[in-house]
Amino acid sequence: MTIARIAVAVLLAALLVYSARAKLSGKPEVVEAYARVGVDQRRLPLLAAVLFAAAGGLVAGLWWTPLGLAAALGLVVYFALALVAHAIHHDLGHAGPPAVILGLSAACAVLFA
Repeated sequence: MTIARIAVAVLLAALLVYSARAKLSGKPEVVEAYARVGVDQRRLPLLAAVLFAAAGGLVAGLWWTPLGLAAALGLVVYFALALVAHAIHHDLGHAGPPAVILGLSAACAVLFA
């Protein structure tokens, strides 16, 4: 287990937990941000659960590499689709955070491979 793998996985897991908690907060600005890209408020708990599970998978993957790799690859798909949603809804001005997390997810996948 390398220091880079640990650092990127823990950083990414922390960002995922932060994002999941925001989705569950019910704050109007969060709900509006997801509505801009076509996500109904009723779907936010499901998206939060996916992010919590992925964060757990990344951390557990530090001990069992296949789980970390699966979590990272799942995140690559999740955030690639998030960027597609931003593009479809002409909301690329707000695509920075998912793009950064996509990059971290790809880096994590490479480190777990």
